Amino acid sequence: MIEENVILVNQNDEQIGLMPKLEAHEKALLHRAFSVFVLNDQNEIMLQQRAHQKYHSPMLWTNTCCSHQREGESNLEAGSRRLFEEMGFKTDLKELFHFIYKAPFDNGLTEHELDHVMIGYFNENPSINIEEVEDWKWMKIEDVKSDIEKQPEIYTVWFKIIFDEFYHYLEDHKL
Repeated sequence: MIEENVILVNQNDEQIGLMPKLEAHEKALLHRAFSVFVLNDQNEIMLQQRAHQKYHSPMLWTNTCCSHQREGESNLEAGSRRLFEEMGFKTDLKELFHFIYKAPFDNGLTEHELDHVMIGYFNENPSINIEEVEDWKWMKIEDVKSDIEKQPEIYTVWFKIIFDEFYHYLEDHKL
């Protein structure tokens, strides 16, 4: 399998190049990414537990899906593609905001991403891809917030960063 490239960007999200994903994480270069949050009509978030074979953050809980855009692919196209590849379903997505973060990992890799955060709605069970996802669950927004405070070590770095902003978005926008 050929390793996918990520889109290297500047602080304004303008493409400045392409690089193999692992190399970009080794060099901690800023690249475009996305994070999808799927909610149901009970105002619960569908969380996924990353597969045990992932090269970083294995077995940690995170948002519904996340990945990297391919060259020429819009943020929403990428989010829809990856949601189907990881969780086995399609739903309309809406982009909420984006932000930049940098997070080093114990294995020497660093996430340095301009992350586009999207939201979608779905009320059924996913059909997870076990190569990508170990487990999944629905969780009330308030319960996620308190669980992150109690046991932050079981969540991905980017999820904890995003969730703070995402939580306030949900407080301000009744679903």
